[in-house]
Amino acid sequence: MRKLLTLATLGLALSVGAAHAADEKKEPTAQQNKMATCNKDAGDKKGDERKKFMSECLKAKPAMTAQQAQQEKMKTCNAEAKDKKGDERKKFMSECLKKG
Repeated sequence: MRKLLTLATLGLALSVGAAHAADEKKEPTAQQNKMATCNKDAGDKKGDERKKFMSECLKAKPAMTAQQAQQEKMKTCNAEAKDKKGDERKKFMSECLKKG
């Protein structure tokens, strides 16, 4: 009976350990990646200077991709062209989207 209890306990311990090891293989989250990047960029900063840098770095929004920038431009131009119709709208949209 004692051997059975020992084997059951050992089996349970091994299964919990295996489950924990499987959890550790997960990819880092976006926030964890951002934290790692900011930490690396903080370099040799210490004390209050480091705290301020980390705070600003972690609050910063990621840069827009080219596709996101184009979508934002489309939204803006579309909103400005809401009262235009036909050829006037096409011309306006074309010029608006070409602007840098």
